Amino acid sequence: MHRILIIDDEDDIREVAALSLETVAGWEVMVASSGAQGLIRASFYQPDAILLDVMMPGMDGPTTFRELRKNPATAHIPVLLLTAKVQASDRLRFADLGVEAVLVKPFDPLTLSTQVAGILGWN
Repeated sequence: MHRILIIDDEDDIREVAALSLETVAGWEVMVASSGAQGLIRASFYQPDAILLDVMMPGMDGPTTFRELRKNPATAHIPVLLLTAKVQASDRLRFADLGVEAVLVKPFDPLTLSTQVAGILGWN
């Protein structure tokens, strides 16, 4: 069973994504409501992958990603960004960070697990 950490400041997004991944794929899902909380949970729980929101107050997604990469305990965990920003320049900037993929919000809850599994080669 795969373990996913969702880091997003929006309650609705966390709940829909978690329910989707648990129900459709049967994965174990942990959640964090901020970048700082996500760093702690990623280090402690060692998820197989992280879904990370780009726009969050305090520590945004790109900053959180860089901090994950600095920590040897979390540097290996694949990260997929979740964003409502779909401009080509934004997508290129996010891809240049070194994330596995950029997923667009709103996402389809019925196909989210298939998207994630396909990107990470979990088929």
